[in-house]
Amino acid sequence: MAQRRAPRLHLIAGLAAGREIELEPGRAHYLRSVLRLGTGAAVAVFNATDGEWLCRFFEIGKGASLAVERQLREAKSETETDLWLIFAPIKRARLDWLVEKATELGVSALLPVWTARTQVERVNLERLRAHAIEAAEQSERLSVPKIKAPETLHRVLASWPAARRLILCDESGTGEPIGDAAARLWPGPVALLVGPEGGLDETELDAIGKLSFVTRVGLGPRVLRAETATLAAVAVFQAIAGDWSRARTR
Repeated sequence: MAQRRAPRLHLIAGLAAGREIELEPGRAHYLRSVLRLGTGAAVAVFNATDGEWLCRFFEIGKGASLAVERQLREAKSETETDLWLIFAPIKRARLDWLVEKATELGVSALLPVWTARTQVERVNLERLRAHAIEAAEQSERLSVPKIKAPETLHRVLASWPAARRLILCDESGTGEPIGDAAARLWPGPVALLVGPEGGLDETELDAIGKLSFVTRVGLGPRVLRAETATLAAVAVFQAIAGDWSRARTR
Protein backbone atom coordinates (compact mmCIF):
# COMPACT_ATOMS: atom_id res chain seq x y z
CA MET A 1 0.00 0.00 0.00
CA ALA A 2 1.33 3.45 -0.91
CA GLN A 3 2.36 5.62 2.02
CA ARG A 4 0.00 8.49 2.71
CA ARG A 5 1.54 11.86 1.89
CA ALA A 6 1.95 14.18 4.85
CA PRO A 7 -0.39 17.19 4.69
CA ARG A 8 1.31 20.49 3.86
CA LEU A 9 0.91 23.67 5.86
CA HIS A 10 2.17 27.17 5.02
CA LEU A 11 3.48 29.06 8.06
CA ILE A 12 5.34 32.37 8.18
CA ALA A 13 7.12 31.37 11.43
CA GLY A 14 10.84 30.67 11.10
CA LEU A 15 11.56 26.96 10.64
CA ALA A 16 14.61 25.27 12.17
CA ALA A 17 15.40 21.84 13.60
CA GLY A 18 14.32 21.47 17.23
CA ARG A 19 11.93 24.39 17.22
CA GLU A 20 8.38 24.04 18.56
CA ILE A 21 5.65 26.13 16.93
CA GLU A 22 2.38 26.75 18.72
CA LEU A 23 -0.49 26.71 16.24
CA GLU A 24 -3.19 29.35 16.17
CA PRO A 25 -6.68 27.92 16.91
CA GLY A 26 -7.86 27.75 13.30
CA ARG A 27 -4.84 25.77 12.17
CA ALA A 28 -5.03 23.48 15.20
CA HIS A 29 -8.71 22.79 14.51
CA TYR A 30 -7.96 22.03 10.85
CA LEU A 31 -5.28 19.47 11.64
CA ARG A 32 -7.11 17.86 14.56
CA SER A 33 -10.76 17.93 13.51
CA VAL A 34 -10.70 18.16 9.69
CA LEU A 35 -7.65 16.03 8.88
CA ARG A 36 -8.04 14.03 12.12
CA LEU A 37 -4.33 13.89 12.85
CA GLY A 38 -3.17 12.23 16.02
CA THR A 39 -0.17 12.96 18.21
CA GLY A 40 3.06 12.29 16.35
CA ALA A 41 1.52 12.59 12.87
CA ALA A 42 3.78 14.00 10.16
CA VAL A 43 3.10 17.47 8.73
CA ALA A 44 5.17 19.19 6.04
CA VAL A 45 5.50 22.89 6.84
CA PHE A 46 6.89 25.39 4.35
CA ASN A 47 7.55 28.99 3.43
CA ALA A 48 9.59 30.76 0.76
CA THR A 49 12.35 31.78 3.19
CA ASP A 50 13.07 28.55 5.05
CA GLY A 51 11.97 25.91 2.55
CA GLU A 52 10.01 22.83 3.60
CA TRP A 53 10.41 20.92 6.88
CA LEU A 54 9.09 17.69 8.36
CA CYS A 55 7.25 18.37 11.61
CA ARG A 56 5.30 16.30 14.16
CA PHE A 57 1.85 17.23 15.42
CA PHE A 58 1.23 17.34 19.19
CA GLU A 59 -1.94 18.24 21.06
CA ILE A 60 -1.65 20.49 24.10
CA GLY A 61 -4.97 20.56 25.93
CA LYS A 62 -7.33 22.43 23.63
CA GLY A 63 -4.42 23.68 21.54
CA ALA A 64 -1.74 22.06 19.42
CA SER A 65 1.85 22.55 18.33
CA LEU A 66 4.33 21.33 15.74
CA ALA A 67 7.80 20.02 16.57
CA VAL A 68 10.20 20.77 13.71
CA GLU A 69 12.42 17.76 12.88
CA ARG A 70 14.37 18.06 9.61
CA GLN A 71 14.46 19.93 6.33
CA LEU A 72 12.89 18.32 3.27
CA ARG A 73 13.64 21.01 0.67
CA GLU A 74 15.78 24.13 0.73
CA ALA A 75 14.20 27.37 -0.40
CA LYS A 76 16.90 27.89 -3.02
CA SER A 77 16.04 24.53 -4.61
CA GLU A 78 12.85 26.05 -6.05
CA THR A 79 13.71 28.83 -8.50
CA GLU A 80 10.33 30.12 -9.64
CA THR A 81 9.57 32.31 -12.63
CA ASP A 82 9.31 36.03 -11.83
CA LEU A 83 5.89 36.30 -13.46
CA TRP A 84 3.28 38.87 -12.46
CA LEU A 85 -0.36 38.52 -13.43
CA ILE A 86 -2.35 41.73 -13.87
CA PHE A 87 -6.08 41.24 -14.27
CA ALA A 88 -9.41 43.01 -13.95
CA PRO A 89 -11.50 41.52 -11.10
CA ILE A 90 -14.38 39.29 -12.18
CA LYS A 91 -17.31 37.79 -10.29
CA ARG A 92 -16.55 36.08 -7.00
CA ALA A 93 -16.65 32.36 -7.80
CA ARG A 94 -14.66 32.75 -11.01
CA LEU A 95 -12.17 35.11 -9.32
CA ASP A 96 -11.54 32.60 -6.54
CA TRP A 97 -10.94 29.92 -9.17
CA LEU A 98 -8.62 32.19 -11.16
CA VAL A 99 -6.44 32.92 -8.10
CA GLU A 100 -6.31 29.25 -7.14
CA LYS A 101 -5.25 28.11 -10.62
CA ALA A 102 -2.79 30.97 -11.17
CA THR A 103 -1.10 29.93 -7.92
CA GLU A 104 -0.88 26.32 -9.07
CA LEU A 105 0.61 27.48 -12.38
CA GLY A 106 3.41 29.34 -10.61
CA VAL A 107 2.51 33.04 -10.81
CA SER A 108 4.67 35.07 -8.40
CA ALA A 109 2.35 38.06 -7.88
CA LEU A 110 -1.29 38.90 -8.56
CA LEU A 111 -2.26 42.51 -9.25
CA PRO A 112 -5.99 43.27 -9.63
CA VAL A 113 -6.64 46.50 -11.55
CA TRP A 114 -9.63 48.70 -12.24
CA THR A 115 -10.24 49.34 -15.94
CA ALA A 116 -12.89 51.25 -17.86
CA ARG A 117 -15.04 48.12 -18.24
CA THR A 118 -14.37 46.41 -14.90
CA GLN A 119 -17.74 45.39 -13.47
CA VAL A 120 -16.72 44.16 -10.00
CA GLU A 121 -16.42 47.01 -7.50
CA ARG A 122 -14.91 45.23 -4.48
CA VAL A 123 -12.19 42.62 -3.95
CA ASN A 124 -11.90 40.59 -0.73
CA LEU A 125 -8.12 40.31 -0.44
CA GLU A 126 -8.18 38.09 2.65
CA ARG A 127 -10.37 35.53 0.89
CA LEU A 128 -8.12 35.57 -2.16
CA ARG A 129 -5.01 35.15 0.00
CA ALA A 130 -6.63 32.16 1.71
CA HIS A 131 -7.30 30.55 -1.69
CA ALA A 132 -3.71 31.21 -2.75
CA ILE A 133 -2.33 29.60 0.42
CA GLU A 134 -4.52 26.51 -0.03
CA ALA A 135 -3.41 26.21 -3.66
CA ALA A 136 0.27 26.53 -2.69
CA GLU A 137 -0.17 23.83 -0.06
CA GLN A 138 -1.84 21.49 -2.55
CA SER A 139 0.51 22.13 -5.49
CA GLU A 140 3.74 21.61 -3.50
CA ARG A 141 5.23 25.01 -4.32
CA LEU A 142 7.24 26.67 -1.56
CA SER A 143 6.00 30.21 -2.02
CA VAL A 144 2.61 31.89 -1.98
CA PRO A 145 2.09 34.60 -4.61
CA LYS A 146 1.83 38.16 -3.38
CA ILE A 147 -1.67 39.58 -3.82
CA LYS A 148 -1.66 43.35 -4.04
CA ALA A 149 -4.49 45.73 -3.29
CA PRO A 150 -6.46 46.82 -6.37
CA GLU A 151 -5.35 49.98 -8.15
CA THR A 152 -6.37 51.68 -11.35
CA LEU A 153 -4.59 50.34 -14.42
CA HIS A 154 -3.35 53.85 -15.14
CA ARG A 155 -1.66 54.10 -11.74
CA VAL A 156 0.00 50.69 -12.05
CA LEU A 157 1.44 51.56 -15.46
CA ALA A 158 2.59 55.00 -14.29
CA SER A 159 4.93 53.41 -11.73
CA TRP A 160 6.02 50.47 -13.86
CA PRO A 161 9.50 49.01 -13.08
CA ALA A 162 11.84 49.63 -16.00
CA ALA A 163 13.31 46.12 -16.13
CA ARG A 164 10.00 44.27 -16.40
CA ARG A 165 8.36 43.56 -19.76
CA LEU A 166 4.56 43.66 -20.01
CA ILE A 167 2.72 41.25 -22.30
CA LEU A 168 -0.68 42.68 -23.18
CA CYS A 169 -3.23 40.03 -24.14
CA ASP A 170 -4.96 41.95 -26.93
CA GLU A 171 -8.39 40.61 -27.88
CA SER A 172 -8.47 42.82 -30.98
CA GLY A 173 -6.27 40.30 -32.79
CA THR A 174 -3.50 42.74 -33.75
CA GLY A 175 -0.78 41.24 -31.57
CA GLU A 176 1.82 38.60 -32.40
CA PRO A 177 1.21 34.98 -31.25
CA ILE A 178 1.86 34.71 -27.52
CA GLY A 179 4.19 31.75 -28.00
CA ASP A 180 6.49 33.79 -30.24
CA ALA A 181 6.57 36.66 -27.77
CA ALA A 182 7.26 34.39 -24.79
CA ALA A 183 10.24 32.80 -26.52
CA ARG A 184 11.63 36.18 -27.57
CA LEU A 185 11.29 37.89 -24.18
CA TRP A 186 12.86 35.11 -22.11
CA PRO A 187 14.74 35.38 -19.77
CA GLY A 188 13.85 38.27 -17.48
CA PRO A 189 11.00 39.56 -15.30
CA VAL A 190 7.67 39.61 -17.14
CA ALA A 191 4.04 40.49 -16.44
CA LEU A 192 0.87 39.39 -18.23
CA LEU A 193 -2.06 41.79 -18.53
CA VAL A 194 -5.57 40.49 -19.26
CA GLY A 195 -8.55 42.81 -19.43
CA PRO A 196 -12.10 42.44 -18.05
CA GLU A 197 -15.16 40.84 -19.60
CA GLY A 198 -15.69 42.78 -22.81
CA GLY A 199 -11.98 43.60 -22.96
CA LEU A 200 -10.07 46.81 -22.55
CA ASP A 201 -11.63 49.77 -24.33
CA GLU A 202 -10.04 51.32 -27.41
CA THR A 203 -8.55 54.25 -25.51
CA GLU A 204 -6.84 51.91 -23.04
CA LEU A 205 -5.56 49.59 -25.76
CA ASP A 206 -4.16 52.47 -27.78
CA ALA A 207 -2.43 54.09 -24.79
CA ILE A 208 -0.94 50.83 -23.47
CA GLY A 209 0.22 49.71 -26.89
CA LYS A 210 2.37 52.82 -27.24
CA LEU A 211 4.39 52.13 -24.08
CA SER A 212 7.97 51.05 -24.75
CA PHE A 213 7.87 48.10 -22.33
CA VAL A 214 4.67 46.57 -23.77
CA THR A 215 4.33 43.69 -26.22
CA ARG A 216 0.85 43.04 -27.66
CA VAL A 217 -0.05 39.39 -28.18
CA GLY A 218 -3.02 37.38 -29.41
CA LEU A 219 -4.52 34.25 -27.86
CA GLY A 220 -5.75 32.47 -30.96
CA PRO A 221 -8.85 32.65 -33.16
CA ARG A 222 -11.58 32.30 -30.51
CA VAL A 223 -13.19 34.73 -28.07
CA LEU A 224 -12.23 33.60 -24.56
CA ARG A 225 -13.80 34.44 -21.23
CA ALA A 226 -11.58 36.58 -19.01
CA GLU A 227 -10.57 33.74 -16.68
CA THR A 228 -9.93 31.36 -19.60
CA ALA A 229 -7.74 33.91 -21.38
CA THR A 230 -5.83 34.61 -18.17
CA LEU A 231 -4.93 31.02 -17.40
CA ALA A 232 -4.29 30.15 -21.04
CA ALA A 233 -1.75 32.99 -21.23
CA VAL A 234 -0.03 31.89 -18.01
CA ALA A 235 0.15 28.26 -19.17
CA VAL A 236 1.63 29.16 -22.57
CA PHE A 237 4.23 31.44 -21.00
CA GLN A 238 5.25 28.87 -18.36
CA ALA A 239 5.53 26.13 -20.97
CA ILE A 240 7.74 28.18 -23.30
CA ALA A 241 9.70 30.61 -21.13
CA GLY A 242 8.81 29.77 -17.53
CA ASP A 243 9.70 27.05 -15.06
CA TRP A 244 7.85 24.13 -16.66
CA SER A 245 11.10 22.76 -18.03
CA ARG A 246 12.04 21.67 -14.49
CA ALA A 247 10.93 18.40 -12.91
CA ARG A 248 9.35 18.05 -9.49
CA THR A 249 11.89 17.80 -6.69
CA ARG A 250 9.65 16.31 -4.00
